[in-house]
Amino acid sequence: MHKKLFFLITLLAGILCTGMTTTLLADDASAAKVQKLIDAADAARKEAASVGGEWRDTGKMIDSAKELLGKGDYVAAAKLANEAAKQGHLGYAQAMSQKDLKMPSYLHYE
Repeated sequence: MHKKLFFLITLLAGILCTGMTTTLLADDASAAKVQKLIDAADAARKEAASVGGEWRDTGKMIDSAKELLGKGDYVAAAKLANEAAKQGHLGYAQAMSQKDLKMPSYLHYE
């Protein structure tokens, strides 16, 4: 009787430890994935800034995504990082599409 009880307790403990380890590994993997998204968004922001096309809130969104990542809210951090990356790419495209824009002489641009 004691051997069966010991075996069941050991089996249950093993299952619980395996489940917790899997959860921790999943959280680390999620954190790593979100960090890659944030890095990609920052790269897109820098690319847009290099041609004068950085949008106003892109940097703020990246900072907010970093804060959410630190708090463990991976879903919200990923959404913000994706939106910031989108803004970075759009800002770059906008700046490149307007670089050869001819302004009238009466407008003093810059």
